[in-house]
Amino acid sequence: MSESPRERIPSYVGAMTLFSAGWAAVAGLSRATGSPLPERYAVTDLVLGGLATHKLTRIIAKDGVTTPLRAPFTEFKGELGDAEVEEEPRPEHPQHTIGELLVCPFCLAPWVASAYVAGLVLAPRAARTGAAVFSLVAASDFLQQAYAQVRTE
Repeated sequence: MSESPRERIPSYVGAMTLFSAGWAAVAGLSRATGSPLPERYAVTDLVLGGLATHKLTRIIAKDGVTTPLRAPFTEFKGELGDAEVEEEPRPEHPQHTIGELLVCPFCLAPWVASAYVAGLVLAPRAARTGAAVFSLVAASDFLQQAYAQVRTE
């Protein structure tokens, strides 16, 4: 029998605690390494990060190749096309909460974006390099879809 959302509150609190602890760790590392949090971010970093976050969350949540990462927490439902799969969280606690996070690109986005912003503080070159890769893949995906659309018309 599946748990109700109220019964999963402890798991949700755990996820929020982990997220908050991650930011506390970034603040501590920032202070310890003398890498201050920036007053503002360059628009280019935000656009690059936005595209990269979009693409990386889709890869984590929907790509068939990343199924092994999700498998302990999800159940396979079917193919979606364009190399994506549909899965749903396992009903058991705590797999359900982790599964909810792993199959939802919208739910993953704050985690991925936070990692990118933390990277901008602690290792900006590495963060921008990783974000550039996934931004280029996102742009390529868009062009592939546009090309396929033009070819079918």
